Amino acid sequence: MLAPDGTVKPVWAAFFDHLSGLTPDELAQRFGRGDQYLRDAGVLFRQYDETLSSEREWPLSHIPVILSEAEWEVISAGLIERADLLEYVLRDFYGANELVSSGQLPATLLSQNPAWLRPMVGLGDTGAHLLNSLSFEIGRGPDGKWWVISDLVEAPSTAGFAIENRIAMTRTFPNFFGNANVHRLAGFFTDFQQNLFALKGRSEGEIALLSPGPMNQNYAEHAYMARYLGLLLVEGEDLIVEDGKAMVRTVAGPKPISLLWSRLPSGMVDPLELDPTSMLGAPGLVQAIRDGALSSVNMVGAGVLETRALMAFLPKIARARSGQGLKLSNIATWWCGQDAQRDHVIANRARMMVGNAFSTKPLMSDPSTTSIGGGIDGPDAARLTQLLQVSGRDLVGQEAVTLSTTPVFENGTLVPRPMCVRISLGRTADGWAVMPGGYARISAGDDAKALAMQQGGKVADVWVTSPKPVPTPKMRSQETGALTRSSTHAILPSRAADNLFWLGRYVERSEQNMRLFRAYFARISDGADHGDRVPAFMRAQLMDNIGPQAGVIAKRFATPLELGLQAASRISDRFSPDGMMALRGLVKETQALDRRAVPVDDIPVEVSRILRQIAGFAGLVHENMYRSDGWRFLSLGVSLERAANMCTMLAACTSADAPVGALDLALEVGDSVGAHHARFLVWANTASVLEMLGQDGQNPRAVRYHVSRAKDHIAHLPRQQAGHALTDVARLVLRVETRLATSLTPDITPTFLHEMKQDIWEISDALNAHHLV
Repeated sequence: MLAPDGTVKPVWAAFFDHLSGLTPDELAQRFGRGDQYLRDAGVLFRQYDETLSSEREWPLSHIPVILSEAEWEVISAGLIERADLLEYVLRDFYGANELVSSGQLPATLLSQNPAWLRPMVGLGDTGAHLLNSLSFEIGRGPDGKWWVISDLVEAPSTAGFAIENRIAMTRTFPNFFGNANVHRLAGFFTDFQQNLFALKGRSEGEIALLSPGPMNQNYAEHAYMARYLGLLLVEGEDLIVEDGKAMVRTVAGPKPISLLWSRLPSGMVDPLELDPTSMLGAPGLVQAIRDGALSSVNMVGAGVLETRALMAFLPKIARARSGQGLKLSNIATWWCGQDAQRDHVIANRARMMVGNAFSTKPLMSDPSTTSIGGGIDGPDAARLTQLLQVSGRDLVGQEAVTLSTTPVFENGTLVPRPMCVRISLGRTADGWAVMPGGYARISAGDDAKALAMQQGGKVADVWVTSPKPVPTPKMRSQETGALTRSSTHAILPSRAADNLFWLGRYVERSEQNMRLFRAYFARISDGADHGDRVPAFMRAQLMDNIGPQAGVIAKRFATPLELGLQAASRISDRFSPDGMMALRGLVKETQALDRRAVPVDDIPVEVSRILRQIAGFAGLVHENMYRSDGWRFLSLGVSLERAANMCTMLAACTSADAPVGALDLALEVGDSVGAHHARFLVWANTASVLEMLGQDGQNPRAVRYHVSRAKDHIAHLPRQQAGHALTDVARLVLRVETRLATSLTPDITPTFLHEMKQDIWEISDALNAHHLV
């Protein structure tokens, strides 16, 4: 930010002029806008400790890192050169292996390296590019010189979070950003997306992004990138290999994949040929790649390029290849398996970081780093020297560096904090493209090693500014002309359909529980005995979730919604941000209600408030969700859950031993009091309630309505209209609907209703067997 003479650099001047014109209240309001966007978009990070992980708010620093266009061009040229070098090295590692045979690289760095995957040897000789997506972490010294801290090849969290940071910052400083000549990011993704389609070629298969799943700290980015680029987000359990072809399990049966963008560590991709303990990949993927039936964005096995020790040899390899040094050097690194390098590290240990040579984690951000700077002496120094002499082959030394700082707004003032920048590169038809901006990691304090969010670090948007106006590119997935349409049924992985189905069930279950709670508490708050006006099934169900505590009620309202949120989190690429935000809000509301000591008399009021929010959420989802197969599975979950629950309710409230007022309670829980009064000019009786809540095909609370609705949804699912024979699930739902429609009201006994409930769950089982397994 500051020049050597202490003045503000020109590239920062306009921004600080704008910042200085804002009052503290205006700043707080603007920062709040950016944070609110991130919360609404569901951008979180996962905090891990020894026992569990939890989601935390995204730690955005609201002050961007600003770089000039001229400085960025120098950085870009250096990173493109390095990307080409890594492609060359990777091709040799899995091809001719001339770097080892010529003595440029010790054989140990491959033969003893767990990241070098022997099953992939030979694939370096193919003509296709082995690397199409890379990231680099770079740092700047106090003298202004940039250098590479680490090469990020396998699954770096950079590009997607950079977009989210940028959107949040445009909400924070909308007026300034629009006129600041900041290079936009969308053009980079347009070109990269086009290259993905080019890699796919004319193959009928899909382009899939393979994620470890929602428990991974970068899952939010995976979901965002899949949605932004129009890719199919999959997990290992979605994939199978049949007849040598990679397939994704879908509700329409297995469908082919032709291009895979894996965000897994390479060793986890295939438990059959790589890590046998992996639960994240799928058996057979490596063979499909070897056979040419499946392409990958980056070669499986490319993670070997992240090996720390390799940094000690890349500058020499580059010089031997091109006759000149690298434009952008990496941190000075020494592999201690060679006498001269080991002796250098020992002699200069006061300014060294020492760590595992074969680790792929950046040394300066690794808590297991043995030493940094002058941090050890005496007996510890002697032990380190002995370790280097005995186990030098397994260790590297890196020069301890001082990172330059960037301003961060803390406690009402700007403070300097060490930072580094992650930058993404994507291959395009014209070669490597560098994203014109990045993702800065900022230390939590003065410690340059405390950059990770797990250690309290922050992140910031990186602005590359131009002295002249910059174009505003837009995303496009196809050139103008005839539209390319998919089949009637878009690809829906079975796992995604299953989570949508259970999301529908859990939200409906929550609503049903809320209505039961409200009716129950309304009755006991007027002094009624718990047993004289409440059916036995209702008492049993509610006693599992409540317990009197000195005039208040201990409640567990949140459980079904928490389960629903878990299901929704696994399909965040298919679920709208508004829907996710509303569901998170519901979970927080019910959790707060569970924790709060609420007098019995106030429970119905509190529950009614949350019921209105559930109704709002259901309306938001159903009215805004595209009428795809995913929407049908969500709706099927709602319908089958509601129909089964209503069967239980009606069986209890129409039984011979039902308490007085049970029929009125059924109408109340079924939200049909007004409809019953409009249809029947009598007080509630068994026949009228059974018709209203059991047989009425126009009442969205009735069993028949939802059985018929389920039948319609099932009829429109894939593989339901092939041939003349009905599938098991279609036959079951038709039988249930027919039985209900042709039965007279006196025939609908509690026994009939219990049988109907079992039939509904058989429909669910058959649906699972046909589409979700």
